[in-house]
Amino acid sequence: MGITDRKLRQKEEVRASILDTAWEMVVTEGWHSFSIRKIADAIEYSVPVIYSHFENKDAILLEFNKKGFQLLAEALADAKKDKADPAEQIRAMGRAYWDFAFANKEYYQLMFGLGIPTCDTAVKIPALATFSEVITSSLIAMVEPGKQPSFNPWLKYQSFWSMLHGLVSINMNRLGGTPEKTNTGDSNKAGDGHGDHTDLPLQVLGDVLCSFIRGIEA
Repeated sequence: MGITDRKLRQKEEVRASILDTAWEMVVTEGWHSFSIRKIADAIEYSVPVIYSHFENKDAILLEFNKKGFQLLAEALADAKKDKADPAEQIRAMGRAYWDFAFANKEYYQLMFGLGIPTCDTAVKIPALATFSEVITSSLIAMVEPGKQPSFNPWLKYQSFWSMLHGLVSINMNRLGGTPEKTNTGDSNKAGDGHGDHTDLPLQVLGDVLCSFIRGIEA
């Protein structure tokens, strides 16, 4: 191996070490708690070395955002690939989005810590285009050409995403974990509506997906 190749490999190894250390801090301490100084101390490099690889902390967070949206886009594409019916694709993607959020809370909170990404941010995250296309292609396929002249797939895409993000945010903040369907009581039990209803979040998800699909098919 030549000197140039060796230096390139060493640079890639340091970069990977920075990202691995930063992610460990995110998982153990929260994404808002890590700093360039703490990363440098953890990997025993000087602060200037960190800055030689990443302009600032936001540049590191951007790498995690890219990875998060890549994983999310892949999860949605995988969820719909075996579904021939576009409506079933939408249902499958809605559940896959939900599952991704709670199985990857650190990524999700980073990806949406400041709300749904702006157009400026989207330019820096190529996987967002894939995420958008995976969803809109199914939305377009739901409507027969010429049947609904006013149908706007971009509008429906934004509505679909906003609906899912809202549901995830409500339950992530309230429950702090994955709301599994593990109801041990009678979900139809009369009362004040605040009993043992641990499957309710998934019921709500199914209900809003059903309403969303019916709205398009109407």
